[in-house]
Amino acid sequence: MNTPFSPSGSLTAPDWGKLAPALFVLLWSTGFIGGKLGLPHAEPLTFLLWRMALVAVVLLALSVWQKAPWPSSWGTVGHIAVAGVLVHGVYLGGVFGALKQGMPAGSVALIVGLQPLLTALVAGPLLGERITGRQWLGFALGLAGVSAVVWEKLSLNIGGPLGIGLSVAALLGISIGTLYQKRYCADMDLRAGTTIQYAATGTVLAVLAPLLETMRVDWTADFVFALVWLCLVLSVGAIFLLFALIRRGAASRVASLFYMVPPVTALMAWALFGEKLGPLALGGMVVTAAGVALVLRRT
Repeated sequence: MNTPFSPSGSLTAPDWGKLAPALFVLLWSTGFIGGKLGLPHAEPLTFLLWRMALVAVVLLALSVWQKAPWPSSWGTVGHIAVAGVLVHGVYLGGVFGALKQGMPAGSVALIVGLQPLLTALVAGPLLGERITGRQWLGFALGLAGVSAVVWEKLSLNIGGPLGIGLSVAALLGISIGTLYQKRYCADMDLRAGTTIQYAATGTVLAVLAPLLETMRVDWTADFVFALVWLCLVLSVGAIFLLFALIRRGAASRVASLFYMVPPVTALMAWALFGEKLGPLALGGMVVTAAGVALVLRRT
């Protein structure tokens, strides 16, 4: 009889391929929830500095314990560090900064949700990926679905110019970082590589945070929970999944998963905080799911 588990108790390769995208979307979507809980008690760069430092220590211990292979050249270390600063520093710094400026989470998610289209536009020339007509249709449906969710939930209350600028910076950071990761360091060991990335990002934040913020933290239960959740679930679990998916598939197909984040985040906010979620938003989620399915389908 066929079993979904291998003799060692781990999921087999086919099951991993089916479950990983959905699990990534679920985990990644909790980022806005964690930010909403933690940001009232710390400034954005300070919050991220604590997050990067704690995760770097955890992953360093894991890498040493499991004897993970480290990069063989400083050039490779540099590429890994650049990708990390883009994915972790620029993206998260932009998102947290925009939320701190008072932008609604859904508005930030809508701007960052343009990533799949931006990635698709440049993935061909940079990585030699071919985007089919069916996939372009999927991208368009995904964007339409995300727009419907945010339109009903927030009436497109985009916010001020600084918040918009930080959101665009986050969009560029995650888009360029994903492509850079795919091209220059897709073969890195996830344990050692992400340790380097978090350490590099933490170093940058250690310089910027004292210059731009007071670095004051209110160590409330909400903040501690948000910090632990974002460190372990987002910065370890979701990022490992993201890089594993990038390694296994085309960058444009992986990027399409981010279309599902705003709808799933809206569902979580509705369940946890009672935020509005009406028929238009629900319809948008269905359209978004259809668009992602078109992009991810192989045949």
